[in-house]
Amino acid sequence: MTKTVRGYPAISNRCRGWLRYLYRKATMPDNWNKDGRPHDHWDGISGEPTTSWHRFDLIQSSYAMALMADTTPAWREVYSTILDELASRYTGYWAAKDWLDQIGHDPRRKHYPEGWYQLIPPHLRGEYDVPGWTANGVAPWGLQMDPVRAEGNLFFKGWFLVILGFYLYVSGDEKWNQPFAMVRHGEHTFTWTHTAIAEHLMTQWSRRPEGVHCENTKIWPL
Repeated sequence: MTKTVRGYPAISNRCRGWLRYLYRKATMPDNWNKDGRPHDHWDGISGEPTTSWHRFDLIQSSYAMALMADTTPAWREVYSTILDELASRYTGYWAAKDWLDQIGHDPRRKHYPEGWYQLIPPHLRGEYDVPGWTANGVAPWGLQMDPVRAEGNLFFKGWFLVILGFYLYVSGDEKWNQPFAMVRHGEHTFTWTHTAIAEHLMTQWSRRPEGVHCENTKIWPL
C-alpha cells in the first residue's frame, strides 16, 4: 500500500487504482498488426459511428497519464512505460483500421440506423457517408494507404502527436524521434518520426487554412 506523506502532492486511491489497471492493460502483450487483434480489454465498440475504434481507447487513456505525472513526477517511469505502450500500439494496422479498410463510399448509407441520420444534412439522406466513415479513395484524392501522409485523416495523426508529445513530456526520452515503422503490412509499411509527423501536419494546415479533413470531404469546426 502506498503511503501518502502529508504536505506532498499525491493522487487519490481511485487514481492509483486506475493507474494499476492501466499499467496491467498496457503491458499485457497483444498484436495490433493486420494478422493480429487487440486484446479484448481495448474498447473498439463505444461511440459508434464516430469513435468506435480501438485507437480511441489509446487516446483517451493517455490524458490521465499526463495529469498524474504532473502531480507525482517521481513515478514518471510508470507513466512513461504506459505512454510508450500506447504509442507502440498506435503504429499498428488496427490503430488505422478505419482509414485502411473503409475504401470508397459507405455501401450502407441508405440503410443507417435512424439516429445516424441526425448527423447528415437532411437533403443528402441516403447519399452521404455518416461521420466516422473515412472514405479513403474518394475523389479528388484517390487511395492513400499511408494514414499519416494522407490528405485527410487529421484525427488519426493529430491524436498520435498528442500521445507522442505526452511521452516526450513525461519521460524526456527522444525515442520516438528515431525512425519507426507504421502499419507494417507488406508494401503498406511507412516510416515516420515524431518530428516528421508534426512537420507534415503543419505543412498540410498551411496549405489548407480551411482545415484538414478527418473523414474525406468532412472538415470539423471543432
